Amino acid sequence: MKLTSHQNMKILILLLLSCHFAFSVLHSLKHFITASTGIPNLPELVVTVEVDELLVGYCDSNKRMDVKQDIAKSFFTKNPERLEQYRQRCFQVLPNFYKAYTNILMRLFNQSGGVHVLQEMEGLEWDDETGEVKEYTQCGYDGEDLLSLDPNTFTWIALRPEAVNITLRWDANKDLTENYKIFFTQIYPEWLKEYVEYGRSVLLRTELPSVSLLQKTPSSPVSCLATGFYPHRASLVWRKDGEELHEEVDQGEILPNHDGTFQMSVDLNLSSVTPEDWTRYDCVFQLDGAKDDITKLEKYRIRTNWVKPSDMTVLVTAAVVVLALISAAGFIFYKKKKGPDNSVELSEQLNPET
Repeated sequence: MKLTSHQNMKILILLLLSCHFAFSVLHSLKHFITASTGIPNLPELVVTVEVDELLVGYCDSNKRMDVKQDIAKSFFTKNPERLEQYRQRCFQVLPNFYKAYTNILMRLFNQSGGVHVLQEMEGLEWDDETGEVKEYTQCGYDGEDLLSLDPNTFTWIALRPEAVNITLRWDANKDLTENYKIFFTQIYPEWLKEYVEYGRSVLLRTELPSVSLLQKTPSSPVSCLATGFYPHRASLVWRKDGEELHEEVDQGEILPNHDGTFQMSVDLNLSSVTPEDWTRYDCVFQLDGAKDDITKLEKYRIRTNWVKPSDMTVLVTAAVVVLALISAAGFIFYKKKKGPDNSVELSEQLNPET
């Protein structure tokens, strides 16, 4: 059956609408809390706040607070009560709580002193299309996972046997459970939605990266680096003949840049790849809502700081010849000017440091 132009147009509109409604963005609010003991010149408590992976705030138990990003500074200037809430929690509430928490852990592990670090990551993700909110909290102690919070029941899960006693104690503390429930189901979602609405021009923007191929030496892996992109919801992969590679590749993490954008890299091991097969490989950067950036594996695209031995020999030889000519010319000029018997002055002229 042949469709009319009017029917084709209706189908196109429906497809566009379905694409629009299917598109959603996950926003996140994260708090990173680090409590430590026995480390000189380091605050006992450090707290950082991230919105959509952007660092927006820092505070510590030494009563230092720093607001990052222009959009966050503007928000807190217009909402000073929110900044005061962070200040009170960071300077008064959290230091006492996490100091007591650390002391409990030290007794639990029979530790009387030394260096110990307690880390907690708490936050949530909000789907701005469906409205779904997912909470998460996880704690670690001295570099190992300790426990996590079940967001459905708000009960604690021990991630190592020694943490069972803590989960029993915390689950029995109804005030603590209610406090977590209020923050994760009411306060944090409300705050995140406010941040996203206020910072829409920044948080919902799209910035494409510059993509480069880098190689340290001829035998090193080729690194595909994408930097300067936003948002962080992106992927970077190596492909062979259009198929994504999972072996012979080393995937890096997404890292923040100082300007609020992100970078990531993925390495490709070429030890078993012949030069004739290079053209079968390409690096593909994918960003939500943007066209794929495809970079072919071609020698002229690779940036490196190494020099071929043959080239180095030519450069060194040329440099020696030039220096010899300069020295000879200088010596002849000096002899003509000063005469043949001033050997001491000549030595001083050629070696002024001695």
